[in-house]
Amino acid sequence: AKEVMTLREASQYLGISPDTLYKYLSEAKIPAFKLGNPWRFKKDLLDRWMEKKSETVSDFRPRRLAKAIKI
Repeated sequence: AKEVMTLREASQYLGISPDTLYKYLSEAKIPAFKLGNPWRFKKDLLDRWMEKKSETVSDFRPRRLAKAIKI
């Protein structure tokens, strides 16, 4: 697997559209850097970012579910 990906490769790897990835970049929500003009993404940073996001989602959902069913 490539260690540094282009925007298109990163969007495919993450399973999101390039437009969504551009949105995340404009909002500084995802780790990336510019090498010349195009954006580049390090695979290990994307993996860590996804892990962090998945922990946040899994931590958040049970509380919302608990509130919804009034536990």
